[in-house]
Amino acid sequence: MTILGEFARRSFVRGAVCISLVASTSAVVPAAVSAEPVPGRTEREITSSSPVTGVVATVVDLDAPLPAGSAPHPAECDRLAYLRYRAADGPENSADADRVLVAQPGVFEGAGAFESVARNTVAAADAEGRHIEFWALDRRSNCLEDHTGTQAALAANDLDIATDYYFAGGTVHGHTFAGYADGAGTAWLEDQGLVQTMRDQYDVLRLEFPDQKIRKQKVLCGGHSLGGFLTGYFANWDFDGNPATTDDAGYNQCSGYFALDTVIKAGPPNPIRNLDLPEVPPALAGPVEAASGALTDVYPVTRLPAVINPETTNLLAIAGLAARLDPTGVNDVVDRLPRSLNFDATLRTLLSKDPIMAATGLPDIRTLYATNEAVVGALLDDNSQPLGFLQTSVGFIGNGPVQDKYFPMPNEVIATIPFLGQVFGSDRKAAPTSYGDPSVVYTWQDYDEMTPNSYTDPSKEVSSISQIVRSLSEPPLDFTEWYFPTAISTDLGQPTAPSIAAHYLYRDGVTRNPVLTLQGDGGLDLGASDSPSDVPVKLRGYNHLDVLTAAQKQNDGLPEQVSTRLAEFSR
Repeated sequence: MTILGEFARRSFVRGAVCISLVASTSAVVPAAVSAEPVPGRTEREITSSSPVTGVVATVVDLDAPLPAGSAPHPAECDRLAYLRYRAADGPENSADADRVLVAQPGVFEGAGAFESVARNTVAAADAEGRHIEFWALDRRSNCLEDHTGTQAALAANDLDIATDYYFAGGTVHGHTFAGYADGAGTAWLEDQGLVQTMRDQYDVLRLEFPDQKIRKQKVLCGGHSLGGFLTGYFANWDFDGNPATTDDAGYNQCSGYFALDTVIKAGPPNPIRNLDLPEVPPALAGPVEAASGALTDVYPVTRLPAVINPETTNLLAIAGLAARLDPTGVNDVVDRLPRSLNFDATLRTLLSKDPIMAATGLPDIRTLYATNEAVVGALLDDNSQPLGFLQTSVGFIGNGPVQDKYFPMPNEVIATIPFLGQVFGSDRKAAPTSYGDPSVVYTWQDYDEMTPNSYTDPSKEVSSISQIVRSLSEPPLDFTEWYFPTAISTDLGQPTAPSIAAHYLYRDGVTRNPVLTLQGDGGLDLGASDSPSDVPVKLRGYNHLDVLTAAQKQNDGLPEQVSTRLAEFSR
């Protein structure tokens, strides 16, 4: 019996079952009404080099103006967008699909981060004769991003178009890059917190499925990382603020929930088991909300001087583009990268082999000879990338000598303190040792081509470098977002804040539907969902990003686990 079917059986035993809550395997789905054109809706197909055939991907834009009285903002930010994946031999009308999975992205993620798992999931269901869809939501704040350079370079198969556009003032179709938004250009994001994020997801569902019964019957809601906590709030949300009318309740927009290296739970991450974080007392909730609002007034976008900011997240997309266009090309991005405190500090933080190198910049990371694929691998692989939330299991460095990486933390120290394993990832880190020698060009061994070594082996590698660089560069809604609104983070821990409490009316929305939790054994411990309907699954070899990027075929010869489980969950 499927998870959805078992949940329905348990609900019946408790006397609370309703066919509109959960459709089991044997349920009869009513015929969908014909789709009416949605004013202001556009949809265009995306060209892809994905090896997963039989899946059509489109980008959908919807007219969804911000509320009256909102701070001044660009006109294009009165729209919402998502990536839609469906089977090529399936129905064109989403209401005719068997299920629709709707995913919220994590921190610093765009809709493009779901590219691989979405295609794999739709294909897995299609192989069973079922037609499901996967919708990857893009945050409204991503309207500020300018992908003109990367998209034009991809279309022309010419990296110089992108690097000239972003680094050297080049023009594309008469358009010049205006720079990264800041100051007045991002001030309106101070109001793009939890309330607006909930409304945006509801509006996408409401506009695409006007019939609430169809939403309840067809839609599975979930997300990755932060997306799990947003889904937890969504399940408990009441959109008209009136508990007497429940058609608009969040739990009545979804028939189940899925968590990708996260948990479905309202509130902030809490890795401490059996200990609920205290809520702000109602008497203090107003002043605390005002204080957090003052913070987001000053810092509407979460950014750091290096590593995490719009310029560096775009750099990752450009690095992916270079590897997509010429995987074995050498230093194509590095040779074009301007010298700046931001870029230099970022490279030293992420790639230095020891504290001395990080502090002095010697040897200079730019003197390393590496293929374009090796650059992306070094930036994301769990044996190189120092930050746990940015790690994938994507293979290993090839064709050159390596040593233990001692920055930002020695492997031996990480291994003895579990908390550090969460921060930096528990896998041993390695770094190249040959700099400035053109006869030593580091390459990348893909997940299914690598030879076992003292750092890793094929059983621990699940993502393909070729598919990751495609996800970084091809989707028009990108993998890494430039402008993450700080208000979302500050709101997560304030369920009693007046603006949130007006809609956060339920505490049992998650338990009203079945939950599937897919947790990488090398991922982040963000807490437990505490839902009795939760079905947790541990994924061997998966890190935090692998639940999104893992290859369709694994080294053990079996299909990829996340997409297989999601396809089963959608029955």
